[in-house]
Order: sequence, then C-alpha cells, then structure tokens
Amino acid sequence: MSTLPPRVVIVTRETEYELLLARHATREAARFHLQSRGQELGPVEARHHAQMEAVQKVRATLPRSWRQASAKRSELDRFLFAPGDMIAAVGQDGLIANVAKYLDGQPVVGINPDPATIDGVLSRISPDHAAEALSAAATGEARVEARTMVEARLDTGETLLALNEIFVGHRSHQSAIYELRHGPNSERQSSSGLIVSSGTGATGWARSIMTATHHEVKIEPCRAEAIYFVREAWPSRTTSTRLAVGRVSPKVPVEVTSRMEGGGVVFADGIEQDFLRLDWGTRVAVRPADRTLSLVVG
Repeated sequence: MSTLPPRVVIVTRETEYELLLARHATREAARFHLQSRGQELGPVEARHHAQMEAVQKVRATLPRSWRQASAKRSELDRFLFAPGDMIAAVGQDGLIANVAKYLDGQPVVGINPDPATIDGVLSRISPDHAAEALSAAATGEARVEARTMVEARLDTGETLLALNEIFVGHRSHQSAIYELRHGPNSERQSSSGLIVSSGTGATGWARSIMTATHHEVKIEPCRAEAIYFVREAWPSRTTSTRLAVGRVSPKVPVEVTSRMEGGGVVFADGIEQDFLRLDWGTRVAVRPADRTLSLVVG
C-alpha cells in the first residue's frame, strides 16, 4: 500500500475564451471577430472566469498535504493516471466522458463551474463542496455509481471504450453498407450508421434519436447493458430495416461487418478524430465493457 498522500488530478478543457485567444491572438481581435458576427465577448469571458474561479476554489480547499496535478482534455491520451488518483473534472458533462476511457476504477468527481449554463447530469458537485466529495472518496465513504461503459472490439484486436456511445459507420455520415448481426438475427443494411449507447449516453445522442423516431427505450446507467440504434436505415432489394434497435448485453453483442470500400470508422463519445478503421470485411463487436466509470455522486 502506498504511503504517499492522495493525489488529485484536476481535468479541464480549453474554454471558448482560450480558444478564441489562440485563434485571434488578442482579446480585442477576439472581441472584434465576435462583434462582426452579432455576438458579444462578455458572456464568453464570464463563462471563462467561472471556470477559472472553480478551479482555483478546488485547489485552495484541498488539504495542503495532498498532491495536485492537472491535465487538459487535449493531453489525456498522454497523461499517466496512477491507480490511486482521484479525478476532479471541472466543466461540462462531456469532459467526464472524455476522461472516462483513460481510467480504471479511479473515482471521478464532476464539478459544475456554471450551473446556469451547464446541465450537470454528471457534473453534479459545486466547487464549494468539491473538497468534501474528494475527501469522502479518499476514505471510501463517498457514494459512488459504477457507470456502465461500452466497448468496441475489432477482429484485429483493436479496442475502443466509450462512456456515452460508440458510433459505427462512414466517417462522412453518408450511407454505410454493412452486415449487422444481433443474437441469432442478421441482415444487410444501408444507413447513416449506428450508435450503441450506454444508460449514461441515453441522455445525449441516443435521446435525440429516440425523440426523432418516437421509439422510447429505458436503460439504466449502472446496469451492464446497452442499446443500439440504426440511423436512417434504407430498405432496398439488397438491404433491410428489421433490426433497427435492440438491447445489447455482455453475452449478446451487436456485430457489424463492413461492406464499405473505404471511409468506415468506429469512434467513441463524439470524438471523430480518435477512431478505428473499419475497412471492407472487418468485423466489430460492441457490448458493455468490463470496465466501469466510478462516478462520485454524494
């Protein structure tokens, strides 16, 4: 057992204001850019200051003996998380999805810096209570939800994890051709691709699909299950639409075999830049992952 004091890794993403400064170099140039498009810099700066103040409050209220580290979202694929780390994700709910696939059981405290603009489905803790939640996580007294994640595994052995959903289809979201198998059933499909959503993801992309299709499916975020939804399936002489939605379990995955000559991809949680290639004949199986996200909720 380690004798080192606890380490908290504060995870953030670049704010809109920081991205504007990176693009336009100065505050005045950023202000002019927004103003020329009928927008104001003030609200962008306010959100930036709320984020900075939240981070400062978390840092200032942690016990002095604790170690601290920080990581930007853009650095997560290069950051080394230690088994005993605790994660303070300061920002929108999507930030927790971004960091989840790099963790293996470390507790995550989602901190909402601006409740007026951030829903806080996952980022539920205010900056004022962040130290309290992290201290409870350090002693094992925190209430933790084991959120189900989704895993895509290619027949080449490559894998990809997601907290919200896995997308399988063409990189341009144009028509994708593939063979879909679910349990004993299979068919050839042409569609805009499919997503396999966890219960956590059911409040995001999957929710918009259910709203558009009027096909409501209940799924629990901590149960080892997922739901697949085929997007805009097209019936033809060679393709069918019978398998448009289904429940996925660890023993009954949904399997897709690509019939695309090029452009087939698998990506996670909306990050299209981080993808696996799905060339013609490649098969991917998507199911609930063995790994879960340990989300501190109280």
